[in-house]
Amino acid sequence: MASQNVSKKRKFVADGVFYAELNELFTRELSEDGYSGVEVRQTPARHEIIIRATRTQNVLGDKGRRIRELTAVVQKRFGFIAGSVELYAEKVMHRGLCAVAQAESLKFKLLGGLAVRRACYGILRYVMESGAQGVEVIVSGKLRAQRAKAMKFADGYMIK
Repeated sequence: MASQNVSKKRKFVADGVFYAELNELFTRELSEDGYSGVEVRQTPARHEIIIRATRTQNVLGDKGRRIRELTAVVQKRFGFIAGSVELYAEKVMHRGLCAVAQAESLKFKLLGGLAVRRACYGILRYVMESGAQGVEVIVSGKLRAQRAKAMKFADGYMIK
C-alpha cells in the first residue's frame, strides 16, 4: 500500500480491505490446494506475502510457475511496482488443528457426495487424533432435503 500522508483510520481500513481482497483471491484460486490463510509483511523495500497451505507443492507449481503467476496477478491487481512484492508458500504444520483446512476438507467431502454425518464424524475423528482438546462441527443448510436444518457434532472438551 502506498504510504502517503494518510490518516491512521484510513490506513487501517485500506490495509484491511487489501488483506480481505487478497484472502478472497487466494481462497478462490487455491482452495483445492488446502489454502488456509495469508500473512502480509511490509518492509520499506517490498511486501512479503506468505501463503499458508497444506499442499505447498501444488501452490508452487512445477518449477515455481504457479507462484510466479500468482505474483504477477497480485502485482497487476493491487498496482505494485515490479519486484516490490514477493510471494512465499508455507506448509501448515498441524493440518488437523487448522480450522480453515478442516472446513475446506469438509467442503470437498460434501461436494464429492459423501453423507453429511459420515463426513463430519470423519473430520471429528481426524481432529481429535491430531491432538485437539475438543472440537465442534456445525453444518447448516439444505442437507439432502428441501427443508434447511443444522447439525452439530462435538467431541472432547468445549468451553461454552
